[in-house]
This record gives sequence, structure tokens and C-alpha cells, in this order.
Amino acid sequence: MGEPTTTRFPAAIIDQWAGLGIDLPALFSAGALGERMGLRILEAAAEKVVGTLPVEGNTQPYGLLHGGASAVLAETLASVGAMLHAGPNKMVVGVDLSCTHHRGVRTGTVTGVATPAYAGRTAATYEIVITDERGKRVCTARLTCALRPAAQQGQAPDQATGSAFPNGSVA
Repeated sequence: MGEPTTTRFPAAIIDQWAGLGIDLPALFSAGALGERMGLRILEAAAEKVVGTLPVEGNTQPYGLLHGGASAVLAETLASVGAMLHAGPNKMVVGVDLSCTHHRGVRTGTVTGVATPAYAGRTAATYEIVITDERGKRVCTARLTCALRPAAQQGQAPDQATGSAFPNGSVA
């Protein structure tokens, strides 16, 4: 999987999140799943998030890039964009993901680019285009995220519902 790539954040984002004790690259990643899959976020801003995923290790039985792997890449990139749009006082929850798979890929690395289709106060929708190393479109995806107030530090999710939201909703 190679050396980890450092994500490039615009100075305004670094300033906005500075002093909160938050590890931006760790927060804006796919966590253990993304690490296991070799997902790398190369560039991150609310207006554009770019990341890569190796095909090797992320294939289905026919040897093609697994559609679920494309979905993980798409949801991760769009979620990062939505989190950056929302800022540190809101949490982001994906509520709708759709992926259209255009062509199979057997080798190399795919690159995803997420850009906002809509960025509002309570929701954000991103379009994600995933291409192969030749620039051919592999998948087009769309993710809508709900933007909710972040729980206060140290505040546990609602015990009765298991929800991170005070009213018990999931999005």
C-alpha cells in the first residue's frame, strides 16, 4: 500500500479547526475500513475532495474492482467534503448513497473527486466521479448528508436510543 500520503488542507480549514485538539487527517478518513482498503485522501476542501483507492485487494470474484469499494471511496470523499462544509460545530451523517458503475477495472488505482451539488445549512449533496488511470469514468456516485449540531464534548449519545442526536433520530 506504500507510504501514507499527507492530506493537503487549505490554510483556512487548518485555521478553522486549530486549537480543537482534533487530528484532521484521522477525522477526515474512512477510519480502519479505509486504511484496510488502502484509501488515501490527497486533497481536502469543502469545494473539492480527491482520493485514491488501489484496485488490488478490493476486487470481487471476477477480478474487477468491487462496487462496494467504489461506494466506500465515494462516501468517504463526499463525507469529508460535507464535514468541511459543515465546520467543527456540526456532525455529518450520510443518509442516501447511489452509485452507477460504468466500467470494470482490474488493475491500478482509481481516483475519486467529490464536488458539492448542494451545500446548505442542514444538508449537503456531493457528486463523486471515480476514474481509472486512463481517465475513463468507472463510477458516478451521489451522497446526501444530514448536517446536525455536534454533541457537546464529553456528552454521550442518548442512552435510550443509542443515537448521537438528542431527539433520538439517526439523521
